[in-house]
Amino acid sequence: MPTPSAPSARPSPAPTTASKPLPTVSPTATPESCDLLVIGSGAGALSTAVTAAHLGLKVVVIEKAPVLGGTTAWSGGWMWIPRNPLAVAAGITEDADGPRRYLRAILGDAVMNHPAQRRRLEAFLHHGPAMVQFHLNHTALRFVDGNSIPDFHGRAEGARTGGRSVCAAPFDAARLGADWSLLRPPLPLVAWLGLSIGGDLRHFLRANRALDSAWYVGRRVLRQWWDRAVHGQGRQRMAGNALVGALLLSARQAGVTLLPRHAAVGLLTEPPGQAGEVGGRVTGARVLTPQGERVLHARCGVVCAAGGFPHDLARKAALFAHAPTGAEHHSAAPATNTGDGLRLAEAAGATVDTALADAGAWCPVSLVPLPAAQGGGVQAFPHLAERGKPGLIAVDAQAQRFVDEAGNYHSVMRALFARHPGAAAPHAWLLCDARFIRRWGLGVVRPWPFPHRRWLANGYLKRGRTLAELAAACGLDPLALAATVARYNAGAERGEDPDFGRGSTPYDRLQGDAEHPGPNPCVAPLVQAPFYAVRIVPGSLGTFAGLAGNEHGQVLRPDGQPLPGLYAAGNDAASVMRGHYPSGGITLGPAMTFGYLIAHHAAGQPLPTPAWPDAEPEPEATPKPVWPAA
Repeated sequence: MPTPSAPSARPSPAPTTASKPLPTVSPTATPESCDLLVIGSGAGALSTAVTAAHLGLKVVVIEKAPVLGGTTAWSGGWMWIPRNPLAVAAGITEDADGPRRYLRAILGDAVMNHPAQRRRLEAFLHHGPAMVQFHLNHTALRFVDGNSIPDFHGRAEGARTGGRSVCAAPFDAARLGADWSLLRPPLPLVAWLGLSIGGDLRHFLRANRALDSAWYVGRRVLRQWWDRAVHGQGRQRMAGNALVGALLLSARQAGVTLLPRHAAVGLLTEPPGQAGEVGGRVTGARVLTPQGERVLHARCGVVCAAGGFPHDLARKAALFAHAPTGAEHHSAAPATNTGDGLRLAEAAGATVDTALADAGAWCPVSLVPLPAAQGGGVQAFPHLAERGKPGLIAVDAQAQRFVDEAGNYHSVMRALFARHPGAAAPHAWLLCDARFIRRWGLGVVRPWPFPHRRWLANGYLKRGRTLAELAAACGLDPLALAATVARYNAGAERGEDPDFGRGSTPYDRLQGDAEHPGPNPCVAPLVQAPFYAVRIVPGSLGTFAGLAGNEHGQVLRPDGQPLPGLYAAGNDAASVMRGHYPSGGITLGPAMTFGYLIAHHAAGQPLPTPAWPDAEPEPEATPKPVWPAA
């Protein structure tokens, strides 16, 4: 998931065909049978459903939450799709081996030379562009290009400074009609006034000092107030919320049955040995509905796409070294993502692949205290946007810097874990001065002119008139903190970071401030009192460990053979990147692509997977540009 500070770009054009009227489907009508049953409602689930319906299948999507969209609806909406049609149309081209060289540099030879894993990767790389073109040709989903979005690891061989990403274009939620209420609202902690914010975050962060941004934000706020007064919620959706909205509209137009408040509680299987299979074919599911338990048969199979296990305490305890009870890890994913898909598949004979570099998509989060009116407790706030801005540092419990703060969120947490190997719930602090917090805010704390008193009172935000006072508030050694800040400031005065090279990669610089007057957009000294800090703890945007699968999205048994009739997409499937994080969008990109592949396989139209590593896509699979290249 690239950060929400990524700039917006040219949208793909609207389809030429007229929109179909939305079918009227009762949200409580649970059918007895279908062709394909999809469990979950995020990008992987909806991409599968939309594609399968286009191929002629009768599709049912069930979701245990009262709203649809899963983690995708709270995400940045970016998809890593090398050689995508929008890049090609803009004249940004690379040969088929370009992305492979980069992935080899990040994932390593052990992954890239593994036959089964390389087939999955090749299926993703080969069919990702065709997936984008399919949605452009046949659905309501539009895209903006990521032609200026760099890969995370800019020093690695094969890294690019853009052209490998696409994002969902803004979406008018009113197009959903009565289904508008089914779209999961934006993440409350991030959505100021309920606004859905995406590539326009830059305007919100500079509205207090730039007239053009103030005008933009003012118009969006006025529109939001009007929409809430008239409709009860905002119409303009951005980022992952726009992605889900467009996919929901496409699903409804294609005749997909969408059933919220429907939870799968067991998979139906044929007895082993039937139909020439070793192990029972999955033929449907037992579903808990508002009217009680029902049986739903699925002729072509079942797709587990229920969002992984970010809130499954037992599985987190087993797989996250830093969370011995599971409770020490705090995910920003919806609380309903509790590992249902993995448990259902295991009970039917599937295997969970845990042999990954990391079991989760790590992200630093801060714990925001919730008022009693909201149930109390805390909610995880993902720190995606402010870490690369000049005038902030991260220190560990020993008051030492440990990472390039502007680097990607996964690498920041990897560095903290490496600094404290085997430690349960290691934590760190994001520190800044008064100038920084006025300009950028810090975590859930908004920039000037919003007050800080609430966050100081509930302990979320720490403040000190001096660094020593701040150290006392955070429980840090004041002498160690003073030395750390002095060392950082000495380099920052020259626009340098000799310890961690902050600002030395294209991704770092994108995360920085292009209007910063210094020579490095990512560094500035911490000098203006008072000083502030927010505590960060281990968190994630989702999980990487998941159901073992093949290049068609079929779930595998412990013997490595497909479990007939069962598929996995999104975070229920083991990460095709094997627990590494090469670039933003390596969750949603594969989720959308494997949804597209699963639909074809389930419909009896499997797509060919080219040989590794030299084959170019077959001519009929090569996507055509969406508009003439400039």
